Amino acid sequence: MANLKPTQKQNDMPQIVVLRWGHRPQRDVRLTTHVALTARALCASGFILSDVEDPKIEETIMKVTKNWGGTFSFEMGTSWKKAVRDWKAKDGIVTHLTAYGENIQTSDVLSRIKKLNKDVLVIVGSQKVPGEFYSSDVSDFNVSIGNQPHSECAALAIFLDRFFEGKELAKGFEKAKIEIVPRERGKEIKSDVEFP
Repeated sequence: MANLKPTQKQNDMPQIVVLRWGHRPQRDVRLTTHVALTARALCASGFILSDVEDPKIEETIMKVTKNWGGTFSFEMGTSWKKAVRDWKAKDGIVTHLTAYGENIQTSDVLSRIKKLNKDVLVIVGSQKVPGEFYSSDVSDFNVSIGNQPHSECAALAIFLDRFFEGKELAKGFEKAKIEIVPRERGKEIKSDVEFP
């Protein structure tokens, strides 16, 4: 289990770690896995599954990272309060994605976040979050991707895409054993992995 916290900047780009809160092992496995896969694919540095442990999700994400390349840290079981406290103690900022926050399109919230040039912990909930998530003690920013009900996976994807200005979509992943070759039609994969 990694101890995720703000790190030294690489190429002056802040690092982003996604904290998933409220995961219910009997109900949320698929969606939490998709949130973690989205975080990884769109260039977040790591993922914290707070307050619970779900080894099956960790196994899936680590297998994807091993085969598809790049580096992506995974931590689970840490309380969200400790994760936030440790993040802020290392001078990182906390952004809470919520439909009730400042609209990413109609406000300047994203430019204010980016202007700080600090590592960002992005909190994504799965069930109704505690009211304290909205307070300045926890979240430096409450950000909405529109102000309508929607999926936390979609919200995270849009936030990361806006934050990285689309550059993450063209990023190569080092040490990839499997790579998709973009084609107008059909499928092509370069692979060092044997499929059953």
